[in-house]
Amino acid sequence: MKPEEIRQHIDGPIFRTIAKAASDYGVSAYIVGGYVRDLLLDRESKDIDIVVDGSGIDFAHFLSERLQGTQVNYFKNFGTAMFHHNGVEYELVGARKESYKRDSRKPIVEDGTLEEDRERRDFTMNAISVSLNESSFGDIIDPLGGIKHLNEKLIVTPLDPAITYSDDPLRMMRAIRFAAQLGFRIEENSFEAIKSQKYRIKIVSQERITEELNKIILSPKPSIGFKLLDNTDILELIFPRLTALKGVEIKNGLGHKDNFFHTLKVLDNAAERSDDLWLRWAAILHDIAKPDTKQFDNTSGWTFHGHEDLGAKLTPGIFRSLKLPLDHKMKFVQKLVRLHLRPISLSKKEVSASGIRRLLYDAGEDLDSLMILCESDITSKNEVKVKKFLENFQRVRVKCKEVEESDKIKNWQPPIGGEEIMNTFGLKPGREVGIIKTAIREAILEGEIKNEYEAAKELMLIKAQELGLQQSNTP
Repeated sequence: MKPEEIRQHIDGPIFRTIAKAASDYGVSAYIVGGYVRDLLLDRESKDIDIVVDGSGIDFAHFLSERLQGTQVNYFKNFGTAMFHHNGVEYELVGARKESYKRDSRKPIVEDGTLEEDRERRDFTMNAISVSLNESSFGDIIDPLGGIKHLNEKLIVTPLDPAITYSDDPLRMMRAIRFAAQLGFRIEENSFEAIKSQKYRIKIVSQERITEELNKIILSPKPSIGFKLLDNTDILELIFPRLTALKGVEIKNGLGHKDNFFHTLKVLDNAAERSDDLWLRWAAILHDIAKPDTKQFDNTSGWTFHGHEDLGAKLTPGIFRSLKLPLDHKMKFVQKLVRLHLRPISLSKKEVSASGIRRLLYDAGEDLDSLMILCESDITSKNEVKVKKFLENFQRVRVKCKEVEESDKIKNWQPPIGGEEIMNTFGLKPGREVGIIKTAIREAILEGEIKNEYEAAKELMLIKAQELGLQQSNTP
C-alpha cells in the first residue's frame, strides 16, 4: 500500500471514534508499530498498537464509554489496555521511554515523549506512525526514515544498534526473524552489533527465544533465518545440537555431505509443501543424531546406522530443553524422525504389500506428513535423480492407497486383543498374551492371514496350543 492510501484505508468508524475521543480527552493518538509496517507492505495484520501522549489506561477508560459495550481489559502493571473489535486486537499505551540494567532485559519504564517512544522501538520500520488526531487524521509521521528502509528492504535500528541489542537482546532474533519473514537485509552495522552482543541472548528466557525461533521456522524460507543465526554465532548458543551437524569429514578420499546445510535444505523443501510447524520441526530433527552415529568403513564408506532411532530418542530431551510442548506435537515429531527412512527404503526396491502394511500400521494418520518429509529429504542437485526418487515415492503413495483400501490397516488394531486372549485362556497379563497378540499382528501385516476376526481367532487357538494353553471354562 502506498503511503498516500493509508488515510483512506483507516477512515472507518473505529478509528474515527478513537480520534474523536482523543480530541475530546485532550491527547494526541497515533497508530504505531507492526500494523503500519504491514499496511505499507500489503501484509495482513490483526494487532493494532495505539500510543497516546499521556496515560494509556486513563484514555482507555474514557474511550470505553464510546465503544458501545466493547469490553476493555486493563493491565496496570504494564500501563496498557486492550480490546477486540471485529476480530482485531487493539492495544492502547502511553508514550514512554525505557532504560535497562546490564543483567536484565526488563526495562525501567517511565513516561516519555512521542519522540522517545519512537526511538525506544526495535527497528525504524516499526517506528512509523499514523496520526489519529482530527486535524491531521491519516498523516504519516516517519522522522527515522522507516519508509525509506522498507523500500530498501533494510532492517535498521533507531539508535546505535549496539545499544539497541544490548538493552533488549531478543531484538537480535527479531531482526533475524524479520529478515527471514520479509526477505530483508540486516544493515551492516546492525549485523556486526548482533555478532558483538551475541552472548547477551543468555539473559533472555528460553520461552521467548523459542517463540522467535518458531516464527523463523514458519517463515517462507526458514534457511535464511537459520543461516543468519549461524553467521552471528547465536545458533550455537541456543541450539548447539543443530550446529553439531556442520562440517564434512574426509577419509580415504571419501567424504559425507554437510548435514547442517542438508537439513536446512530439507526444511526449506518442507516449507514449500506444508505450513505445519511440527512437520517443519521434524525436518529439522530428522538427521539430528547423525553426529552420534557416524562411522567409517573401508568398504561402505561413511554410515549413520540407527540415526533415525537415536534421533527419536533424543527428541523429547530437545523439546524439553527448548521449552517446546511435550504433548502429542512432540510425539508426532518423534514418530516422523523415527520413520523417515522407511518410505525411502521402500522406494528403492519393488514395493511389497507387507512393507506397505507395516508402514501404514506404524505411520497411521500421519502417513501424508511422513511422505512430505521424505520427499523433502531429496536434496540432490541432479535433477534426473530427484525426478526418479519422486516417481518412486509416488509409487509408494499409490501402493499405500491400494493396500489401505483393501486391508484397512491405517489406524488399525488387530481383530483380537489382549483382553479376549486372557478371557479365552484364563490368563493374566504376561508373556503368553504378548506372544499371541504379536503372532496375530505379524501374520496380518505379512499377509499370511486376512484382517478378519475368524482368521485371527483360528491363529490364536493354534498359537495357544503351541504354548500348551487350555481354553478356560469361565463364560
